[in-house]
Amino acid sequence: MPGLARALLQAGKLSQQQADGLIQQAKAEKIPFIDTLLQSAVIDSGDMAVFCSETFGYPLLDLNAFNAAVIPDKAIDLKLMQSQRVIALAKRGNKVSVALSDPTNSAALDQIKFQTQLTVEPVIVDHAALLKLIEKLSQSAEQNLNELIGEDLDNIDFVDDDNTAPIDTTTIDIDDAPIVKFLQKILVDAINQGASDLHFEPFEKFYRIRFRVDGVLRDIAQPPLAIKEKLASRIKVISKLDISEKRVPQDGRMKLVMSKTRSIDFRVSTLPTLFGEKIVMRILDGSQAQMGIEALGYDEDQKATLLEAIHRPYGMVLVTGPTGSGKTVSLYTCLNLLNKPGINISTAEDPAEINLPGVNQVNVNDKAGLTFPVALKAFLRQDPDIIMVGEIRDLETADIAIKAAQTGHMVFSTLHTNDAPATLTRLMNMGVAPFNIASSVILITAQRLARRLCSCKQPASIPDETLLEAGFEEADLDGTWLPYKPVGCERCSGSGYKGRVGIYQLMPITENMERIILSHGTALEIEEQARKDGVKNLRQSGLVKVKQGLTSLEEVLGCTNT
Repeated sequence: MPGLARALLQAGKLSQQQADGLIQQAKAEKIPFIDTLLQSAVIDSGDMAVFCSETFGYPLLDLNAFNAAVIPDKAIDLKLMQSQRVIALAKRGNKVSVALSDPTNSAALDQIKFQTQLTVEPVIVDHAALLKLIEKLSQSAEQNLNELIGEDLDNIDFVDDDNTAPIDTTTIDIDDAPIVKFLQKILVDAINQGASDLHFEPFEKFYRIRFRVDGVLRDIAQPPLAIKEKLASRIKVISKLDISEKRVPQDGRMKLVMSKTRSIDFRVSTLPTLFGEKIVMRILDGSQAQMGIEALGYDEDQKATLLEAIHRPYGMVLVTGPTGSGKTVSLYTCLNLLNKPGINISTAEDPAEINLPGVNQVNVNDKAGLTFPVALKAFLRQDPDIIMVGEIRDLETADIAIKAAQTGHMVFSTLHTNDAPATLTRLMNMGVAPFNIASSVILITAQRLARRLCSCKQPASIPDETLLEAGFEEADLDGTWLPYKPVGCERCSGSGYKGRVGIYQLMPITENMERIILSHGTALEIEEQARKDGVKNLRQSGLVKVKQGLTSLEEVLGCTNT
């Protein structure tokens, strides 16, 4: 027998027959006992509140006279408030006052205590007034979410990345519809703003969504904290991740169909944090690989060097730089140039970020045993002309890739190093023999992405001493050009920058450099030889972009070393 029924029975407010009948009716209709009791009119909600207050010794509050505006925001989860019929009225120190109409509902009190980690102080209120206020607060939360959505997204849909079949949405709860619309709105906004990454970040008292635009994170929205679980679950369902697993990181993919001619892929990564799962989504726009080499920002001499290297019949071209420096787009652009009917191209990636028709792309899967070395060995039995390895991470991968380059194949790959000279010493530190490096590597490209100045740029007054200190030569300061600074306008959202431009260091492996490699030379010796060979370092290449008015001096100084 429910605790409330027992108390009413003992107080003579209910007969045994009435109590049994109401309990059976509540079970049959699958609703709380207090709802059945009040519907029967055996006792009205006002008298019930007075009875509960006197019987259980809790204070009584008139909700109709209570100012709902002072209710603490996000003190308890919206879903818990709706399911257990409770409202957090006030929060002081380590205590939270909770309004409820059934003081015997210990499950609700336990859940609140567990969720808030606070001492719960029950307050008795009229049941009808409680339900009315909960409905008002629920509508307010949904309205806030709908205001964040604010546009028609009926033409946008998610599809299965494997067979392009629409994702089944028939199982979506009716209450989750605003979450679905909100996620679509966020993804469309990210694409329209040219973002490269989206961050969904839960914290103790708020939930934050940020976009990385032109390499800089921007705050976009702070939706209600209560939606974090539903939003994470929605993203994980579309990305084919395990929604029940919240303790370990997961990786997945999803596809958003914008129109009949355009779809955008997303790489999804989840990370368990103190207050929920942080989700980062990388936008993979296949149109970037179709931009052409001119759009990447290579100088004319650098472009000629790169094209000469990639059109050789065999050898290894390495692209190096930190995460987010545009290595993948550079490699895909090279592959796109070489992607002809008479060429067999195979790539091993983790994962394949952009779909290239005509290129055999393989996703490595360590759990299934499909590692980079396994994929490379398989490629060599597939009559390849060009091989791309997503990243050289270990000696085994490096050895197989180098042997492929030595046996008549063109090999492309990436490494994480600061500049081109450091790449050669990194390979040596991995354990690759110097003679193998010298006989296989033909070109190393180090790169960074600098923010491109918007058309609202204006000439900057920078002293010659500062320009010389930055790396300009005396001959550069001939008065024929002016550095520019960011200003900010509506087109660039006030940042002064719109888009990005590549800064490159292209280092061909010359005979003199081969001698240094064979003698186990250091990065400093390789760098000195590169300077003698006329190779611009990253700073010098960046200063060329400053002279051309493409970016600012501050931006170049921030993303390059001297």
